[in-house]
Amino acid sequence: MSRVVAITNQKGGVGKTTTTISLGAALAGEGRSVLVIDLDPQGNASTGLGVMPEDRDLTTYDLLVEGADLGDCIVGTGTANLRIVTGTGDLSSADVELMGERRRLHLLADALSATTDDYVLLDCPPSLNLLTLNALTAAGSVLIPLQSEFYALEGLSQLMRTVRTVREGPNPALRIEGVVLTMFDGRNNLARQVEQDVRAAMGDLVFGTRIPRNVRLSEAPSFAQPITEYDPLSVGSRAYKALAAEMLKRHGWTEDAA
Repeated sequence: MSRVVAITNQKGGVGKTTTTISLGAALAGEGRSVLVIDLDPQGNASTGLGVMPEDRDLTTYDLLVEGADLGDCIVGTGTANLRIVTGTGDLSSADVELMGERRRLHLLADALSATTDDYVLLDCPPSLNLLTLNALTAAGSVLIPLQSEFYALEGLSQLMRTVRTVREGPNPALRIEGVVLTMFDGRNNLARQVEQDVRAAMGDLVFGTRIPRNVRLSEAPSFAQPITEYDPLSVGSRAYKALAAEMLKRHGWTEDAA
């Protein structure tokens, strides 16, 4: 069965899309088939994986609102084993257009029911809207990118309340995949304190891998490439490869099994 992972945090600017692209590429590099679903109206994951707006024929909007078949919406990327359903600004109106749908929270889950990819990564918008709720209803787990800053724990608490609400409603099986610290600067006392507090609160759910601040990570999207291809030897690339390896180990998948 596919592992469907919602990558979300209600706070913006914490590295959700960077994590979706980079982790997806790193998992693909380990031989896993990966499908990215771009649920953000900004469509940054699509651009970051090299699919320009003019090449986005059938998108996540068509999948959810128009009822298009998943297979017709999937497009390839320049990375082997990595495909995507692209996002566009049309998604901005999805909340209003889907309000009258009886199964409006289950549309994405229904669409993904036939997928056979090893991983499906859901890049969520930075808000608790119908798109995010669809992702949490469709997902088996939630991966939380957490920036090492002052308000990090407050945002984490809000997200945990949302996860509990979804568990009590449309998706009782939803679990926490883990928390990954992003934009981490070990020279910063605050960053180290945030890490200490998060690990104290979440224990083993916090990945050992930390994603550092890295200029090459910031540059990669403007070249429409994941960091693993833009600069494979950069510290950002090595960090996401380590995160992928840690996740595969948690799931009982090793390089030998790829």
